Order: sequence, then C-alpha cells, then structure tokens
Amino acid sequence: MTRTYILAEAGVNHNGSLDLAKQLIDAAVEAGADAVKFQTFKTEKLVSKAAEKAEYQKETTGAQESQYEMIKKLELDEDAHRVLIEHCGRRGIQFLSTPFDMDSVDLLAGTFDLPRLKAPSGEITNAPLLLKMARTGKPIIVSTGMSTLGEVETALGVLAYGYLGGDEPSAEAFQAAYAAEAGQRMLQEKVTLLHCTTEYPTPYGDVNLRAMDAMGQAFGLPVGYSDHTQGIAVPIAAAARGAVLIEKHFTLDRTLPGPDHQASLEPDELKAMVDGIRQIEAALGVAVKVPVASELKNKPVARKSLVAARAIAKGELFTAENVTVKRPGTGKSPLYFWDVLGRTAERDYQEEDPI
Repeated sequence: MTRTYILAEAGVNHNGSLDLAKQLIDAAVEAGADAVKFQTFKTEKLVSKAAEKAEYQKETTGAQESQYEMIKKLELDEDAHRVLIEHCGRRGIQFLSTPFDMDSVDLLAGTFDLPRLKAPSGEITNAPLLLKMARTGKPIIVSTGMSTLGEVETALGVLAYGYLGGDEPSAEAFQAAYAAEAGQRMLQEKVTLLHCTTEYPTPYGDVNLRAMDAMGQAFGLPVGYSDHTQGIAVPIAAAARGAVLIEKHFTLDRTLPGPDHQASLEPDELKAMVDGIRQIEAALGVAVKVPVASELKNKPVARKSLVAARAIAKGELFTAENVTVKRPGTGKSPLYFWDVLGRTAERDYQEEDPI
C-alpha cells in the first residue's frame, strides 16, 4: 500500500527567527512528518509596496502595515536556508520550500539542489514561474487553490512544455505539450496535484474534498490535499480517500504574532494528525473481503451451529420444533437448517447436542 507523504508546512511561522525555524523542524521530526516546508522569496520580487494584505492577514497582524512590510520581516536569506537544510539533515527530515520568484527557483533547485519544488496556489497562473520550475527538471507539487479544472490544465501544459525543453513558449505551445504523449508522460513522472481551498481557516463547507477525486479522474495524476481547516479531521479524511500527500500548516504556538499562526496546528496536534493518518493507512487494507488472521479465532465463538432444541430419539424426524441454532459455531452451519428438516435421526440426541 502506498504510504501517504506528510508535509509539515512551517511556511513563515518562524517569524524571521532561525532559532524558531529550527524548533519548528524539531517539532516536525517529533510528530513523524516526512518533510518540513518553508517559503523562499525576495520580497521586492514578490509583492508591490502598495499591495494590501488579505483579510485574514489584516485580522491576524493588523491593517496598519502593508503586505510588503509584513512579508519583508519573514524573508529567509541564502545563509538561513543553508543553516536550516543542514539542521534537517542532522534531524533526518527532508527540507522543502516553495519558491515565489525566479531567483528563489535558482536558489532551491540550483544552489541547494532540492529533490522537489512546490508551486503555491497563488502562482498557478504565473506561467513564467511555472516554466522556470519545470525547466529545472525537478518533480513539482502543485497546489490548486482558487483554480478551476481548466486553469489546472493550462498550468499542466506550461509544466509539460518546460519539462520537454521547449524554448518558444506560447499558449498554443503549452496546449500542444499537454496533448503530446511525451508531455503526458513527463507529467505522470514529475507532477503531484494538491486540492486546496485558499482561505485561512477554511470553513468545512468550503473544503469540497470530492474535487480531489475529480482532479485525479480528469488528469490521471497523483493527487493530494493541502489543508487549511481547523483541526485534523479533514486531512485524515483526505488520506482515507486516497490522498498521496497531505500538507498542513503548523506552529509552535497559535498565539504567536504573524499571519498564519492562528490557522496552524500546534505540535501535539500535528503528531495526532500524523498518527491518525498512519492508523488510517493500516486500516484501509486491500479491496478484498475475506476474514483476516486476527478474527479467525473468534469465528467459532461468534457463529452458531445446528443443535437439538430438546431430546430427540433415534428414528424421530428433525423438525423446526426440535432443531435450533446456538453457539458455538463448531458444528453444522445454520445454512443447512432446511436440508436437515424432515430427515430421520440416526441416533439419540440430548438437548443442545450438535446435529
């Protein structure tokens, strides 16, 4: 059975502190996550100085500062990345990060040669960035919040074109790459889609987990789920529905200042989520209905057999009045009740003797 890949999203919950970032890595390790993911960006290339915050960011960090000012304080430079990657190596967990600009792609895929890249929901229409990511040849995890199936298909066309090494990009070229057998093959090998709802926290009524199934059917690619709901029920449910990857924000303390802490799990909750997913994986089993080894010993105790309802003399006919069904299930199955009726007893039976 495929093991669900669990991605603990530290994001910007380090608040610009390397010590806090290291503690987040340690918490992800203790929780049993497969990888811990941060965000890589140069603020000047990501957001204009006049850009407003999202409503949830205004609620969590105040409306007085701009998005630029908020994000600038959360930026990790190259040296910080190196420190965190080395710390992940010592702790035995995979370091991943999401690049939000061209330079960040070069840093993650080139300088640090990370094994995978993550494309965030907000960049799914950013064809130049997607193309840059695909041209690295790295596998890419693509979040699809705020997207339609058509937008996801367009993004996949950009990725297919980039993987195939195209050098004259255009909307038509992207469509042709997506339709090509070679393009589809590259997508199968390289791309994982994540269903996602871009709201923090996400109301349960807006999760629409069945969209995960719809994307899998539409594109034939592995599909997972990036969760922004409160609690752990929905990511565990997504794992039960076949998500190959679960991503979830976490923090050391939800009361810390910053845009994402309030919609994140704390360490004990992250561990509970990981444990729950692993339990679900064990429980899913295989698509065959047969008794399993642990229950076979209970079969004779729980099932029933045909027995004499009262004393039956030799030569007497078996009837519905003198034959009944009782535990244990070590004798003739009650399935044969009607086959027995009308036959002649070949010996004497005491009450409750097996027939």
